[in-house]
Amino acid sequence: MGPCLHPSALDSLMLLLVLSLSCNPSTAATASPSAPHIKPSYSFGRTFLGLDKCNACIGTSICKKFFKEEIRFDTWLSSHLKLPPSYLLSYSGNYTDDAKSWRLVDITRLTSKYRHDRADKRICTSLLKTKTCSLERALRRTHRFQKWLRAKRLTPDLVQGLSSPMLRCPSQRLLDRIVRRYAEVPDAGSIYMDHLTDRDKLRLLYTLSVNSHPILLQIFPDVEGWPFPRYLGSCGRLVVSASTRPLRDFYSAVPEVAADLALQLLAVLRSMGTNDLNYFFYFTHVDAGTFGVFSNGHLFIRDASTLGIIDKEEGSQLIDGQQEYKDIFSCLTVDCQSAFVSCNSIREKHSLVMVCQELLPKLLKGKFLQPVQEKIDSFLQHCADGLADDQSLNEAVAKLAELLKPLRSCDSRFAYRYPDCKYSDKY
Repeated sequence: MGPCLHPSALDSLMLLLVLSLSCNPSTAATASPSAPHIKPSYSFGRTFLGLDKCNACIGTSICKKFFKEEIRFDTWLSSHLKLPPSYLLSYSGNYTDDAKSWRLVDITRLTSKYRHDRADKRICTSLLKTKTCSLERALRRTHRFQKWLRAKRLTPDLVQGLSSPMLRCPSQRLLDRIVRRYAEVPDAGSIYMDHLTDRDKLRLLYTLSVNSHPILLQIFPDVEGWPFPRYLGSCGRLVVSASTRPLRDFYSAVPEVAADLALQLLAVLRSMGTNDLNYFFYFTHVDAGTFGVFSNGHLFIRDASTLGIIDKEEGSQLIDGQQEYKDIFSCLTVDCQSAFVSCNSIREKHSLVMVCQELLPKLLKGKFLQPVQEKIDSFLQHCADGLADDQSLNEAVAKLAELLKPLRSCDSRFAYRYPDCKYSDKY
């Protein structure tokens, strides 16, 4: 004989049944206007994110955000959630931690889809003699990765010949910093690679080989005062970071904004040469997308992929001959015949000359009244020629800065220094 239910318990069960039926869309009347709307969602594919290529990828630390729709590609948070074209190099997106407040983010590929596909094909044809293959299996068989598997510490010989400018003049101190601050593993903090699995090592090696931008954001974080956007994570072959508008958007800015950005640009270049950690940063290339501006007016390095680093404390542990070592990891995004620039050939004025040639004229040309504009143009020409020695160029930069400072204004457009600029000569 089955157990008997008390009448009050039976009433409770009936109430629960009614509630569950009324809340279930499949049992609710189809004509009812209160029937819940099924929210459309991204039909995320592993291919779009690059997850099908792992572990020849960056990582998976932010994948949950994509699948939970806490990262969206549509600027206006539309309910019609459609993925953008996969051939684009970068996307504007929105990011949330609480589903209520959203902030803009940049979602970026390490390189173009065309270059990725070409590199994947090269891996298969050169290592396994097939058109398609398991990228992970192919790369694991290489001599370089086998050395990585045996290594307890990331040493200069493990990165020799990689095309990333960051690794052309590597010091042990810099490589230790990479391992200690690698954000795609949960328990970073040690200079030894014991906490890295085989999978983690392949992802780190792949990222360093293709584009060191996400690694630079991790090891020199914005919260410590470095001029880079915040690294939020990665999924497959996509990197998510804080959003900035490229400097090209400000070429037509009003004079006070142009003067402010030019001063910030000079300050960033100065910090790249002189900082507490004794690292000297230099650019191998600059263009209109290299620098970006946050919504508060603060200028940052938007694209760190062309940044080289020289350790002024330790120097490079590679001699120039060792840089010429080439393997499949050296050729994932560049021509294998590309020659390396000697570490000894980089001068202090290197980046400043590039910026004077490519960026400052577009930002400052024709913006100010005479004779100020004439003085600015004269400096820019002098700087762009690159004929002056480091010291005289630095003196000229100081004079340009003094010229630009009174041309700025102090108002809410420059939130990164407002209202402090009202009370401090520093701003």
